[in-house]
Amino acid sequence: MAAKEQIREHIREQIKEPKRYQVLIYNDDFTPMDFVVEVLMELFDKEEAAAVTLMMSVHRGNYAVAGIYPKDIARTKAAEAVQWARSKGYPLKVEAVCCP
Repeated sequence: MAAKEQIREHIREQIKEPKRYQVLIYNDDFTPMDFVVEVLMELFDKEEAAAVTLMMSVHRGNYAVAGIYPKDIARTKAAEAVQWARSKGYPLKVEAVCCP
């Protein structure tokens, strides 16, 4: 039994967590604040109060982290946000970047 446990432990050590990616929303002077809040609520599952707080962080700074996800999910959410913004005529910039 000890050998099996050693093998299991060795396998656990070899398995790595997938890299996580941050979805960043950037500030711009053209996208309405209400739209950013809507994106945060609909695509990133934020409650209204949290979405407003995060939108204000974007507004006051250069960007804010909308969420942290595995690579594919982060890229998909970023692409959906950009596509939605473009469909409304807004230049909102959203991108997925590897967590530091």
